[in-house]
Amino acid sequence: MFWAWARMVGGVGLLAVLLWQVGGGPFLAGVRLIDAPALTAALLIGVVTTVCAAWRWSLVAGGLGVRLPLATAVAHCYRAVFLNATLPGGVLGDVHRAVRHGRDAGDVSRGIRAVIWERTAGQVVLVGVALVVLAAFPSPVRPYLPVAAALLVVGGLVAVLLARAVPNAGRSRWARAVRTAVADVRSGLLARRTWLGVLIASAVMVAGHLATFLVAARTAGADAPLSRLLPLTLLALLAMGLPLNVAGFGPREGVAAWVFGAAGLSAAQGVATATVYGALVLVASLPGAAVLLARRSRAPAAGREAASGGGC
Repeated sequence: MFWAWARMVGGVGLLAVLLWQVGGGPFLAGVRLIDAPALTAALLIGVVTTVCAAWRWSLVAGGLGVRLPLATAVAHCYRAVFLNATLPGGVLGDVHRAVRHGRDAGDVSRGIRAVIWERTAGQVVLVGVALVVLAAFPSPVRPYLPVAAALLVVGGLVAVLLARAVPNAGRSRWARAVRTAVADVRSGLLARRTWLGVLIASAVMVAGHLATFLVAARTAGADAPLSRLLPLTLLALLAMGLPLNVAGFGPREGVAAWVFGAAGLSAAQGVATATVYGALVLVASLPGAAVLLARRSRAPAAGREAASGGGC
């Protein structure tokens, strides 16, 4: 509970600092600039990214021994995206789908782990794409890339060494956790029947999110070439991984303001771009609201049927 409140307070604090620095104009301008073509593009891209997310989740869950049909995964992912876009923290929708799928499958632990690992795979691919793009195109963080890459390599080596050493260290709680994690990665992510699909789905999702950000940038009036905008939008996309937000707003707008300003564009344009992106993501997630409403309408009907002794 403390961390949940801390994340929300952190997000509110970031937004307050942004409002103090750039005012409310960029936020309002971003909303006013949204048009029908941008909304249509966001909805179509949202279909692709959500289906890919569901496919990745289904593959990982199947690797862990938990059945998850693709159609069910798509419905759950749409609902999760909508909850992530409307509730503080940006992860409550994923928590909901993890627990719900685990309960439906009769194994909450594996259900939760499947979501954790498929989200982790997505973040790993995102970071990999970020390193390539940021190395290829100029950006405010380009001078720091060698240090960041070295830290990632060291972190990966430490993780591999721990995975090899800890499972043999005894029956402690941490040793059991590491053994479970290693087994999950082998069967859920690196197995022959899953790794390629997970990689393709994650790469398509990254491309979709970047495309939505670029649509947002053009909608907000950024006319810089794509080679200049791409690394900036990617940095803002990376900032969304920080759980310090209010309905998705917070770090994304702060980083967008910084990188746009540092790249010679205006901080206000960065905020407007991030605001448009947030609005487009919310619109693209609206099918998830329909899933929630359908679920709520079915629940009372099922209750009445059970009370009357009906059933199939």
